[in-house]
Amino acid sequence: MQKSVIKLSKIDKAYQLGKKRFLPVIKGVSLDINKGDFVAFMGPSGSGKSSLMNILGLLDWPTAGLYELDGQNITEIPKRNFPKMRSKKVGFIFQSYNLLPRYSVYKNVELPLIYGKEPRAKRKQKVLDAIKSVGLTERMHHKPNELSGGEAQRAAIARALVNQPEIILADEPTGNLDTKTGKEIMELLKSANNKGTTLLIVTHDPDIAKWANRTIRIVDGELEGSKS
Repeated sequence: MQKSVIKLSKIDKAYQLGKKRFLPVIKGVSLDINKGDFVAFMGPSGSGKSSLMNILGLLDWPTAGLYELDGQNITEIPKRNFPKMRSKKVGFIFQSYNLLPRYSVYKNVELPLIYGKEPRAKRKQKVLDAIKSVGLTERMHHKPNELSGGEAQRAAIARALVNQPEIILADEPTGNLDTKTGKEIMELLKSANNKGTTLLIVTHDPDIAKWANRTIRIVDGELEGSKS
């Protein structure tokens, strides 16, 4: 029996617009994701995909419902503990890379380990291994403005992998890239998934979704259906 790493039960999310006005963006979502799954979330702009990803990644909190991460009910965990949980369990990859411009590739990749209070003596090899895994060893002392789009996204992937997280969340990871580079990025992500990392991506591109083992469509904050 496969282990469920994420379990959502009737999750709602609404943003308050005024004293009595609320904007519902997630409506009664229930979902099980097993360890090692590769899931693509698809849907039109404004469908709630990114809002759901933010909840899954502990960047936002549901208004109602139950979210269990690795068997833990997150509503019972103090929010002050979320950054530490994120640093240990979740790696993020964004369409815009989100690399700090004043830091080298090496320093950007090292940051999650610093935030996670990894001892300095243990950080170096982990950073070097992560950078090597995405083919950027010769570029690790360059800053983001000295990288191509594909290299910047590779650096972002190395940063997501450096803590060896159980889960990687990728929001349009190939959105700014040409087809060839996008394929290379997906091969890197698929490789991480093949090694046991649970991979969740948001995409508008059906060709990118084909890399996943499951595709789940979100429409108006609800799951339209899923396929294996």
